[in-house]
Amino acid sequence: MNNAFKKIKAMLIALMMCGCSNNTVLTEDVTNSDSSSAINTENAAGKTESDNTTSNTSSISTSESGDNIEQKNSLSPKTFPQNLEEIPHEYFSTAQEQGTLVDLNYTTYESFSYAEKSQELQKRAVVYLPYGYNEQEKYNVFYLMHGGWSNETTTLGTPESPAVMKNVLDNAIADNKIPPLIVVCPTYNNTSGEDSASYSLALQLTRNYHNELVNDLIPAVEGKYSSYAESTSAESLIAARNHRGFGGFSMGSVTTWRTFEYCLDYFRYFAPSSGSLTTDGSYMDDIVKNSGYAWNDFFLVTMTGTEDFAASAFEQQIENMQNYDSFRYSDTEKDGNLTFRIKEGYSHNGAASMEYAYNALLWFWNTNQ
Repeated sequence: MNNAFKKIKAMLIALMMCGCSNNTVLTEDVTNSDSSSAINTENAAGKTESDNTTSNTSSISTSESGDNIEQKNSLSPKTFPQNLEEIPHEYFSTAQEQGTLVDLNYTTYESFSYAEKSQELQKRAVVYLPYGYNEQEKYNVFYLMHGGWSNETTTLGTPESPAVMKNVLDNAIADNKIPPLIVVCPTYNNTSGEDSASYSLALQLTRNYHNELVNDLIPAVEGKYSSYAESTSAESLIAARNHRGFGGFSMGSVTTWRTFEYCLDYFRYFAPSSGSLTTDGSYMDDIVKNSGYAWNDFFLVTMTGTEDFAASAFEQQIENMQNYDSFRYSDTEKDGNLTFRIKEGYSHNGAASMEYAYNALLWFWNTNQ
């Protein structure tokens, strides 16, 4: 028992050093009431006003004037590759054509009392604008959430001190491997920047995060920067869902699954990696059925590593989802909505997190053959 304790302690220390946490939802390991929120089975009847209520099973949406408008076809014609692409070494260096990081400050409300809006919070997201960003052009927007022991600056850094992932985006866009896009790094931290260091608290905050996301963050981002949304009304933001994605690693993956659960109205693309929500396939199936969306209205790119302690539960979730009609396993959008890759030798760390996000962005919205 003493050796087992030492092994667990060493693993947690290593995870803290890499900015990741032991935050995969393993149903058999959850022993407290807070953590059980990650695998609850409430149905759609208990959802809040900001939960998905709109049915949309085609590429036709309704504008604010009431006219039918056809969304631009943004579906990727490419096949998701069998082997994940490693980030080229030269991409870690500063690019000649550099995008810009900006701090976006916005107002939201304390997570647990959000409905009452009794406690106002000022929060920040770090926003990446691609090289040559032009207000006259429209950009897809990808929201990328951090894991445990982290915050909004962990993935891309700050305008004053960019992280290496910014270089990766700059170089991949310059090489036409990733289409120019806006990347937003927010945080589910609530009243303290240390919230994500508590496993049980983080589980609750990721479950609540959809309120802030759809009511405050998305309007703040897409009201300021040029996206496909015509305005920041809910109607307009929903109409632009094909041009919006959400992803994250570890606890960021849990946030991604919660976004899938509550925000299908607003997002088409999802990239959860190395963090499961539940191994109950019927629970995931009900999310889709209760949303009003069809199997071809979303796509999930899911990834983990063979040496990742989160892999077992994560892979089990994906496997069980495939037993239900809402999910069709395929490497192309025309044939399905779910694909899965497990990278040989990869563990639960920042390097894996970057590579998974990189591979998702190589494919989302990429119309290059």
